[in-house]
Amino acid sequence: MVAIIPNRNAVALIHAPIGRDAQLASALLGEAGIASRIAADLPAFVAGLDEDVAFGVVTEEALRSSDLRQLSAWIAAQPSWSDLPFIILTHRGGGPERNPAAARLSEALGNVSFVERPFHVTTFVSVARSALRGRRRQYEARVRIEALDEGERRLQTALGAGRLGAWELDLESRTLTTSPTCRAIFGHRAEDTFTYADLLSSIHPQDRERMQQAVKATIETGVDYAIEYRTVWPDQTVHWAEIRAQLYRDRSGKAVKMIGVSSDITDRIRSEEHQRQLNEILEERVTARTEELHKAHSAVMAEMAQRERAEQQLRQAQKMEAIGQLTGGVAHDFNNLLMAVLGNLELLRKYLETDPKALRLIESALQGARRGASLTQRLLAFARRQDLQVAPVDLGNLVRGMADLMKRSVGSGIVIDTSFPEELIVVLADANQLELALLNLVVNARDAMPAGGTIRIGLRQERQIVQEGELVPGQYGILSVVDEGHGMDEDTLKKAIEPFFSTKELGKGTGLGLSMIHGLALQMKGAMELKSAPGLGTTAELWIPVSHDTNVSQSVAPEPVVSDLSGSKRILLVDDDFLIAMSSADMLADLGHEVVEAHSGRTALEILRSDARFDLLITDYSMPGMTGGELAKAVRALIPDLPILIASGYAELPSEPDSGIARLGKPYSQQQLALEIFKAFSNRK
Repeated sequence: MVAIIPNRNAVALIHAPIGRDAQLASALLGEAGIASRIAADLPAFVAGLDEDVAFGVVTEEALRSSDLRQLSAWIAAQPSWSDLPFIILTHRGGGPERNPAAARLSEALGNVSFVERPFHVTTFVSVARSALRGRRRQYEARVRIEALDEGERRLQTALGAGRLGAWELDLESRTLTTSPTCRAIFGHRAEDTFTYADLLSSIHPQDRERMQQAVKATIETGVDYAIEYRTVWPDQTVHWAEIRAQLYRDRSGKAVKMIGVSSDITDRIRSEEHQRQLNEILEERVTARTEELHKAHSAVMAEMAQRERAEQQLRQAQKMEAIGQLTGGVAHDFNNLLMAVLGNLELLRKYLETDPKALRLIESALQGARRGASLTQRLLAFARRQDLQVAPVDLGNLVRGMADLMKRSVGSGIVIDTSFPEELIVVLADANQLELALLNLVVNARDAMPAGGTIRIGLRQERQIVQEGELVPGQYGILSVVDEGHGMDEDTLKKAIEPFFSTKELGKGTGLGLSMIHGLALQMKGAMELKSAPGLGTTAELWIPVSHDTNVSQSVAPEPVVSDLSGSKRILLVDDDFLIAMSSADMLADLGHEVVEAHSGRTALEILRSDARFDLLITDYSMPGMTGGELAKAVRALIPDLPILIASGYAELPSEPDSGIARLGKPYSQQQLALEIFKAFSNRK
């Protein structure tokens, strides 16, 4: 690939009003392959100076008696990347070492090279080429500065979309730099000054010492700064803020600053407090009612104890359902943000293939974004809002196929023992999600046995006779994972499936593994059961409904890659989020397609009524006014044979969608987008 030379058409600007100096210099530069322009006088020379001038060639006598204020003003006003080179032609003996006037020109013009006349052609051309090389390095610096500015704008857009305030604290001077969003979180206007002293004074007096201790701990140990505290706004109202930051060190390892983000969590705290008060009221009422019944009659005390357990289970179920709805919504919105980040990073990687440093930075960002996408998939699994590909699955083949992966995951100190019945056990499940669940259970078992031991994986089939907890009557395949680890007490066991609860050290786990498996089991109309006691290990069982169809698929055809796909399509792209629409449109255009954007269902219908020459409709599902499902129904009535692809952050689509409508989960890569387009037109054939 040929490297792009910035401002390759830059020219030399010549001002030599006496004799044939200007024509001679222009001719010599032309023979050297350097274009030039001649300025008749000094005002014309100053007017001709711009960023496309590579260097200036001026005779000393043209400047000696001239008013240089305009020229000096232009030089002083150059952008930070620019330092225009000047070549001054002097008479013999007129160099800066022997000529004070020439030395003053050097001070006035800055970047100056002197060539004494009469000069050798080779000398003049050599100096000119050196000046041109220096100018091109300046152009390259300009390109890098512009790229950094663009990256900063994108970062600010992402922070704004997440309603996060950015801040930076210089540890030596205690100088605090904040974004407008950060200042708003503390009740200040965008134009207000906000110093570190202002920050401390805005923290609730009862939380201030705790905050300062947390800052001290971060500076002394390097631990990440993460804290929630109350803030008192200028109007004396109390709010809550969550602050996170990391320590930044210089090359010598000295801690020089803290860089972080802040967010307003007042609504969340108030909601939690309101829920706590409701729970307290409910507890008080249940307790009062229980005491009344106890005084009335003892076969009743037994009944009330059972009722209380049922109410506790109901409260727990309601609590988990509320958390699930919140988690699903957060994951959906975060998937949208990741969509824009991943899409733009993929395209940026293509454009910077020749820059190894940029590629390393982009790859690091992609890895972080993919981790975020993996985390949202766990959140969606817990919330039971992921899109499952349910089909008959042979449990025995599934476990055997994962044998090598499980052995590599647990290491040499752990033995994996399997016990399978002779009969075939086929369940109705999503094979990929079930593999992920099994791997999570095996890794948890490994972590529970730091000194080594045996993990036993078993399969069996049982019939559930009566309704019991989450299990309805029916035939189930049971996948069990048993360890010999330290086990869990009763209180820990009750919290084990709650999201973000973990007994592991900070940073060793997300606390979403068991909650994800629990949500997956419920979504497959099954259940997860945990049995454990301190010192006796843990048994985890997945109960999955047995499939009446035993026709298990043995292989999956390889998916074509982007390079296998061909043919430009005219695509109508519908998404109410401008960031995602822009990112998706760029990916489609990069694949060679013609893209027309619409930001609502109604606008899309207006476009289709006026111009039906589209090959494909790609629409977001969750949009205000008209959802993607409603739009698809209206488009079916307007253009029955138009292929439709619906994208969604979670699986809120109908369980039996139109056969002509394909799904695409967010965040998706350019490869996945190209593949779904390929499938849409392959199915038509």
